[in-house]
Amino acid sequence: MSIKILLVIIVGILSGYYIIPDTMTLNTDLWLDIGLCLLLFFVGIDISKNKNVINDIKKMGFRILLFPLLIGVGSILGGIVGGYIIGLNFNEGGAVGAGFGWYSLSAIILSEHSAKLSALAFISNVTREILAFILIPFISKYIGLTETISIAGATSMDTALPIISKNTNAIITIIAFVSGIILSILVPFCVSIIISLS
Repeated sequence: MSIKILLVIIVGILSGYYIIPDTMTLNTDLWLDIGLCLLLFFVGIDISKNKNVINDIKKMGFRILLFPLLIGVGSILGGIVGGYIIGLNFNEGGAVGAGFGWYSLSAIILSEHSAKLSALAFISNVTREILAFILIPFISKYIGLTETISIAGATSMDTALPIISKNTNAIITIIAFVSGIILSILVPFCVSIIISLS
């Protein structure tokens, strides 16, 4: 599955660069939204086949909130460490890590502070999403099912959810969706607060 995903991304990049004219990409956002909604619709159907999922989630209770909390803390700490390695202040590295994979929003927020940070947030969070697409099948097979949620970050509620669903089970899919929603809500707050620290 990882090879298929990687090939599709490469074919898309090459097609967009060499074959598809700019006029055909004017409505790309609309097509992406339609495709994403269809994917999420079928993920919902797949979840509904397992009747015990809701009961299992209820048993977890507030523990389900530990997933986005720990993913968020890990992403921010990872950003701080990575930022230190390349010479960023702790707040700059932490703010980039606080994008949680939502490359467009984190880049826009950080563009008010620095074009360099904005570009770095965009590149690092796009890379996180692409790596999630490629590595989720491997992680689910060789490391663990819940670990697939962490690499996806905020994208576990949308673009990465179908891949998580295909490679895990209904319970993990619901946890991933909840985690992605919470992380997405936290992005604007975390990025803004962390970058303002000195």
